[in-house]
Amino acid sequence: MQQTIKADTGWRIWWQLTRPHTLTAAFAPVFLGTMIALPYGKLHFPLFIAMLTASILIQMATNMFNEYYDFKRGLDTEHSIGIGGTIVRNGVKPKVVLNLAFLLYGISILIGIYICMSTSWMLAVVGLASMAIGYYYTGGPYPIAYTPFGELFSGVVMGMLLILIAFYIQTGTVTTEAVLLSIPSMLLVAAIMLANNIRDIEEDTVGGRKTLAILVGRYNAVTILLLFFAVSYVWIILLVLFGHLTPWALLVFLSVPKPIKAVITFRQYIQPLQVAPAMKGTAVTNTLFGLLLGIGLLLGHLL
Repeated sequence: MQQTIKADTGWRIWWQLTRPHTLTAAFAPVFLGTMIALPYGKLHFPLFIAMLTASILIQMATNMFNEYYDFKRGLDTEHSIGIGGTIVRNGVKPKVVLNLAFLLYGISILIGIYICMSTSWMLAVVGLASMAIGYYYTGGPYPIAYTPFGELFSGVVMGMLLILIAFYIQTGTVTTEAVLLSIPSMLLVAAIMLANNIRDIEEDTVGGRKTLAILVGRYNAVTILLLFFAVSYVWIILLVLFGHLTPWALLVFLSVPKPIKAVITFRQYIQPLQVAPAMKGTAVTNTLFGLLLGIGLLLGHLL
């Protein structure tokens, strides 16, 4: 039986278009990368705000490209779960969504120019490459999101790369420590995308996608999601044991109930609406993990 999805009204139309539950994938890595830079000198707060703003705008734009191209390919309907629904439920013209996405990209480029002027123009290449991946994630003739590599690209770009850029603009370098600390973020951002693909596995199969979740099957996909979570937490334990982090980093374990509940929900339920809380819990895990690890780094630096 098809469940009715209520359309948004007013400002909620545009807020849902940004897919707010995914924006933590932009915030947490930038915060964490900045906290990793603490021992290297005084932080440049305006650069932190600029980086954070640009990252969130790029994530919003990527979501809008997704909304536009999935509609154009006939994948989204008014009953689809997890979409903004601006086009199929609220009647906003597709071209408006596409133009808004490009506008956000334009603002991000202006912010990026400021960041490059304050640090290095080498970041322009990295930034433009990241934006291109954001566009081709669902745009172009061979969208990344329609392949088994969606988790890899999103994890590397929105997880690892954001941390390293945030670290670089504060320190002017990239260290082994920064790379090691970016691994859990890479896995958790990939987990957000995998959770999304697990939820949409039936709809994506009909739409012709070949996502990782579809190729390995739902049960195995949930197992991989569990491994993403487990490795992220074990990684922190190992970094503490080998002296790369202080025990304050173990604060991340305060977030453990979220991924546990997400995995249990995915094991118990199949329908998209039923597993929507698991999708949200996966995104919240990424946020809490990044925030708690950042706080742990701050405490380890101060105390």
